[in-house]
Amino acid sequence: MHIHDILSATRGTTAFSFEFFPPRTPAAVKTLQTTLDHLAPLRPAFASVTYGAGGSTRELTQSLVTELRQSDVFDPIPHLTCVGHSESDIMALLTRYAAAGVSNILALRGDPPSGGTGSGDFAHAADLVCFIRQFNERGLHPDPRGFGIGVACFPEGHPATPNRMTEMDHLKAKVDAGADWLCTQAFFDNHDFHDFRARCALAGIHTPILAGILPLTTASGMQRMAALAGGMRYPARLIRALNRAKDDPEAFRRIALHHAAEQCTDLLDHQADGIHLYTLNQAQPVLEIHARLGLR
Repeated sequence: MHIHDILSATRGTTAFSFEFFPPRTPAAVKTLQTTLDHLAPLRPAFASVTYGAGGSTRELTQSLVTELRQSDVFDPIPHLTCVGHSESDIMALLTRYAAAGVSNILALRGDPPSGGTGSGDFAHAADLVCFIRQFNERGLHPDPRGFGIGVACFPEGHPATPNRMTEMDHLKAKVDAGADWLCTQAFFDNHDFHDFRARCALAGIHTPILAGILPLTTASGMQRMAALAGGMRYPARLIRALNRAKDDPEAFRRIALHHAAEQCTDLLDHQADGIHLYTLNQAQPVLEIHARLGLR
């Protein structure tokens, strides 16, 4: 379903969607299948599928997208990245996805592979968006509207753009190039999201914004996220609460999921266009958050 149809169907409410990553081992395949079985009753608006640095999971991503496309529950939106790709690479991928009936693409700059330069024909995500739009305009997709195009945004600030005004200019360029919706990186303080949404309006960006929520479950996972490029900013209130539970993994998990559920409640109260849950291929945190929200 095209993103415009997805968001129109949930107008007046908040769309819920999930992100999965393609499994690399038989055990990971089994874990993901169990997760999909458990989350299917929640009927998400769509499911995005990640794409490894420099396209390192290209075939695995396509395989998972194809599998989800054959289900009647998880409408897949594959990630597609600039780094390490030529125009012919992207054309081949878009052609394959169009033939498979995939309706939307999440266009990202992406990360270079470990030890790689990340060179390619697309310098910025806006260039990739423009290329997908040209694909659409050539009538190469079965849907006359072509692919719905999503792009990433950063409520805490883009790690490569310290100047927040320049950052908004770059985001506006992606929207002007043809992006239909925005999906945020994970954030842990909703004040960042609300301020970001207000700054988008001031910049003339009026496309729907989906809020990315990452349910933490372990202290090691929290440290890993903080060590990523750009890191994560954890509010003092959350750190203080989690510090009280640092020697009790179950207490840590309960506190972290309570915080994520509070974030979602606030986003619902403020009529966010959508909540995109980064599942890390785990069902239980998502199910617990969903139950705490009292959603059908």
